[in-house]
Amino acid sequence: MIPGARPVTTPAGARRAALLTPGAGLYSARVAWRHSLRFRLALTYSALSAALLMLITLGVVSLLLSRMEQQFVDRLNDRADTLAAAFTNLGGGFGKSATGAGAYTLVIDLDGQVIAASPALREFQNSPYPFGTLSRVPVQGTTVRAVKRKAGNFGTLWVGLPEDDLIAARQSALSALLLALLTAPLILLLTGWWVGRRALAGLEGAANLADRLDPAVSLAPLPLPAREDEVQRLLVAINSLLGRIEAQQAREKQLLGQIVHELGAPLTVLKASLSRAEARLGDPEVARAALVADELTFTTQDLMQLARGQLELKLAWHYIPARTLRERLDRLVPGTTFTGDWDIGILCDPDRLTQALRNLLANGRRHAGADGTVTLDLRETPEQLCFRVRDSGPGLPPELGEQIFEPFVSGAGSSGLGLSVARQIARMHGGDLSGTNHPDGGALFTLTLPGAALGDDGDDLDDADVLDEPPLTRSGA
Repeated sequence: MIPGARPVTTPAGARRAALLTPGAGLYSARVAWRHSLRFRLALTYSALSAALLMLITLGVVSLLLSRMEQQFVDRLNDRADTLAAAFTNLGGGFGKSATGAGAYTLVIDLDGQVIAASPALREFQNSPYPFGTLSRVPVQGTTVRAVKRKAGNFGTLWVGLPEDDLIAARQSALSALLLALLTAPLILLLTGWWVGRRALAGLEGAANLADRLDPAVSLAPLPLPAREDEVQRLLVAINSLLGRIEAQQAREKQLLGQIVHELGAPLTVLKASLSRAEARLGDPEVARAALVADELTFTTQDLMQLARGQLELKLAWHYIPARTLRERLDRLVPGTTFTGDWDIGILCDPDRLTQALRNLLANGRRHAGADGTVTLDLRETPEQLCFRVRDSGPGLPPELGEQIFEPFVSGAGSSGLGLSVARQIARMHGGDLSGTNHPDGGALFTLTLPGAALGDDGDDLDDADVLDEPPLTRSGA
């Protein structure tokens, strides 16, 4: 590790978002409770259970109330039939039978006069029958249900039973039903949530494992649970998908490597020939062709960078004067305006950093046009170096956003590799690359690198070389 250089960090959120859910944010296992599968299952389970429980409870309560009602009616009829039979069989003993038979009894003669009454109804004796055709009457603050029976030759027997116990039982049953309907759904929901959480724990763990996958870092298969269930089958399917992704990546890298290899040698010969012709003839058309050859060379370098991936590349660290980097960029992208402090030193891989900045400058020149301006500003702080590339073009398309840094995404008909490779190189150095539109117009890209933090005597360089000139661009790199 080079002293003063921070470890290479690789934020993988954007790549995972592109791989797992294009155009959307990274899936999070900590989703909102109302969007979780366990909540929907618990809610469905609770609703169905509550509806079923309501129907069953309503049926049970209705059956219970009807049975209680029937028992009350049967008891009232039995008492009435028993008393009516006693009056018929005992003859003149009706008075004693009537008063001893129950609390609510009346004997009504053929003229409608009450000739005998139980103690609780003594006030109605020797007076006209007061209740008419009513089957329920209030007696001393109690609701009494009554029936009539023929009482032999004496007339009519009126027998009543209090309904207080029946009404209280009915109210208790209805209160219990209402309480069950209010509390059961909540209890079922909490129970369903707990059961669903335990049942789906394996699925949540699988989602967390899959969420941590980063094909740019590792395609190691996910561990399988011991229990053979749907979660295990899901992980087996994910592992199979990872294998196919890895095989596809290997084929793509092999194909890109072959393309770059086939293009590298002819381009090298072409560049050398054009350089000699330009030096000998000074023809502007030859110079323009040499620039095109340079463009193709950098495109092959971008393709190789994409094929190898970030982890397969090794940075060759050197400490170089910033002015040597400026001179090289001035040759590669003529017409660039350089501002800022170029008398400092830079700890970097010169070839890779040149490739990244050249991509940014070429992108700005492409959008600004021949008559536009492209400016590269360098500023140093104790923490970092900051390269700012601004052009006078139309600016970045707002609909693309961060997609401009994805491979093969372009808003100007180019290959769409330059910005992606430039960001990759910046992050390999421990820095980053961002893009936005300048308030005064045009695009503005900011490439940051960590500060070298070198001592005055250079003892901290160790593995880094101090160069006055950057090394030659790697052939086919």
